[in-house]
Amino acid sequence: MELRALVIALDDNDWGEDTWRATLDRVGAAYDVLHSRTEPLGDLIAPDGTGRYNAILLTSNSLLYEDGGSYLSGLDAAEWNVLWAYERDYGVRQVSLYTAYGTWPEDYCLRAGSEGGVGDTPISTALTPAGASMFDYLRGGVNVPISLSYVYRATIAAGCAADPLITSGTDVLGVRSTSSDGRERAALTFTSNQYLPQADLLTYGLFRWASRGLFLGERRHYLNADVDDWFSHTDHLRADGTVDSDPGYRLGRGDAVITYNLQNAFRAAHPLAGGFKLNIAYNGEGSDANAPALCLLPPLLSDGLTAYSRCRASAFTWINHTFTHPKMNDTDYATSHAEIQDNLTRGAALGFTVDPTVLKTGEYSGLGVYHPDPDNDIDPPTDHGLGASNPHLLQAAADLGVKYLHGNMSFGSHRPACFNCGIRHPLEPSIMVVPDWPTNIAYHTTTPAEQTLFYNSYYGPNGSFPYWPVDQTYAEIVGHESDVAMQHVMSGSVYTHTFHQGNLRNYGASQNLVFDWLNAVMAKYESYYGVPLLTPDWGGLAGYVERRTGHFDDLAGVRAVFDRAAGTVTFTAAADAEVFATNAAAPGATAYGTDTTAHLDLAAGVPLTVTASVRP
Repeated sequence: MELRALVIALDDNDWGEDTWRATLDRVGAAYDVLHSRTEPLGDLIAPDGTGRYNAILLTSNSLLYEDGGSYLSGLDAAEWNVLWAYERDYGVRQVSLYTAYGTWPEDYCLRAGSEGGVGDTPISTALTPAGASMFDYLRGGVNVPISLSYVYRATIAAGCAADPLITSGTDVLGVRSTSSDGRERAALTFTSNQYLPQADLLTYGLFRWASRGLFLGERRHYLNADVDDWFSHTDHLRADGTVDSDPGYRLGRGDAVITYNLQNAFRAAHPLAGGFKLNIAYNGEGSDANAPALCLLPPLLSDGLTAYSRCRASAFTWINHTFTHPKMNDTDYATSHAEIQDNLTRGAALGFTVDPTVLKTGEYSGLGVYHPDPDNDIDPPTDHGLGASNPHLLQAAADLGVKYLHGNMSFGSHRPACFNCGIRHPLEPSIMVVPDWPTNIAYHTTTPAEQTLFYNSYYGPNGSFPYWPVDQTYAEIVGHESDVAMQHVMSGSVYTHTFHQGNLRNYGASQNLVFDWLNAVMAKYESYYGVPLLTPDWGGLAGYVERRTGHFDDLAGVRAVFDRAAGTVTFTAAADAEVFATNAAAPGATAYGTDTTAHLDLAAGVPLTVTASVRP
């Protein structure tokens, strides 16, 4: 059978379709969608006898809809029988995302308990041993919160071939069962749209189980944080509302020492993030080229931040952020070239290892996003599109070997069309734009009081963009911002989150805004997951994004066929292609949790056969 999923929904208004699509698109899986209310089931078997699908994903167990006061199924009786016969004969598993108890159109072994809606307050749940095995990327004893859902609380029929997967007290909310003809099914009994944590936590595991762990694409979790403007002064919003811009705020040696210590403590306290390193986007002009590499206090007249940075050069990942941090929307070629090259030269002199293929311009300038007032750093800029990028910057960057420019997910023109992808720049295709995630930890805040003032001035009831009914406390703000970050982390997004040097100020007893945020994110992650958070350096991150972009470019032209008897998967492509594949034992495959991921380079018309690692 092919490594391809079939999603069966009612129509394009079926919420379950979007939920399945979100999961599969994040993975990069191959799949088709059938709108059963208006489209026939079609042939599930290719002319050569190969099954077209290795996973059947229903949005609901019965696909019911109302028609003139009657309830009908999107699949008629004959189509249900064709689907079940295919699953039986080819050994294909089926998952229902939302399942009522009862025996129609088939019996999942679920029997009536009670039913009703759940609001904002989640109900508590527990995974059974069978559920813990299916969702083994979650931590032991995890509570999957279920909220904003309609829930069927079921029991399992006595003597039925079924195992509960997830329970709430004595109620069964998920089941794995075997039909009388040997088909394997799994089902949840509550609604889950793609924005709810329960969907992030469970839907991927259901797809992985249905496909027996064999699919095109992959799924991992990442945590990266950039800190911009190292060595520079930046505006400083004080707690009284005044802004110091002359000279503004610049980290001192003591702040850097605390940051280094906090990073070590973070890795020790959170083994799942044991490889975490801050990415430091530096501006070399503000450094002291003559400062010694000393972890102790340097001699008088030497810059302590530079000396300590040189001493701890290997502790961080250094990113070229240009030499003087100009806005590069209209810089000429010579200036653009010098800004990039001079910063690399200064970084090398300071002992930093800097990937020359990666460039982050100040305020993402030169990439078509700018405010009409070049002196306005506070108000949102206008997105004029990548076509309005500075061609002199692009040419200089390309000439110096830059392959990746940082973009920002806030801007529509910087948002890729596929998940974890980049954008090949339309004016300079040798350069790929790789976006960052912004945060609401403001660039000019250094303490909780300053951050709270800023946040409420934007999102409080009297703010520029009122959202909250009352002003928020600092603890609440960190909670909100870490919730947003968790949505990114849970989805598998590789993109980094961006902060600024003032956010690393030691505002108290070894505390700063960045690590307040990081620790809040990790506490939430650890409450759910047992697999590690990966922190590739920026070159590795950007290279991965480039490969993901190639994966989506080539996915439609790749056929992957699992031969159950031989225990192999054979990949073929009509043209040269590159794709990711999970649990295909190809050379270079890497482990993550209990799965492996391979990146395959396929030559046109040349089959590649590898061993399949089938999950139970």
